[in-house]
Amino acid sequence: MSETIKIVDILNILPHRYPLLLVDRVLELEPSSRIVGIKNLTATDPVFQGHFPGNPVYPGVFQLEAMAQCAGILLNQASGREGEIAYFAAVDGARFRRVCRPGDQLRIEASVLRIRAKMVKVAGTISVDGELASEAELMFAYGV
Repeated sequence: MSETIKIVDILNILPHRYPLLLVDRVLELEPSSRIVGIKNLTATDPVFQGHFPGNPVYPGVFQLEAMAQCAGILLNQASGREGEIAYFAAVDGARFRRVCRPGDQLRIEASVLRIRAKMVKVAGTISVDGELASEAELMFAYGV
């Protein structure tokens, strides 16, 4: 099963708000398994005012956060914990392979690797035009 989730519904799932809401739309959602979301980078995104003037680069930490937010949407649907927040607990194996800039559309994918009582491990990637931009394994904790 796959479904699309628009920004209005994302706002009902995630507690994040502008300027730190980093998922514009969910293209695919396979409950308990996988999610694909997008983030459109624009020259007016506040982060580009300071990172870096004259050479705008989307920060790696924002890419990790975008993966975490997509995973949060997936986990909200997958774990039977609707309405609970899965807190970011750890990052393993983060790699940044391509610079992301205004005009890029980030394709954010997350897949569940392991679910335990209060911990979840997810594999996340971001690609732009089919080229891998970043990847990491993310851990989340409930009940923090």
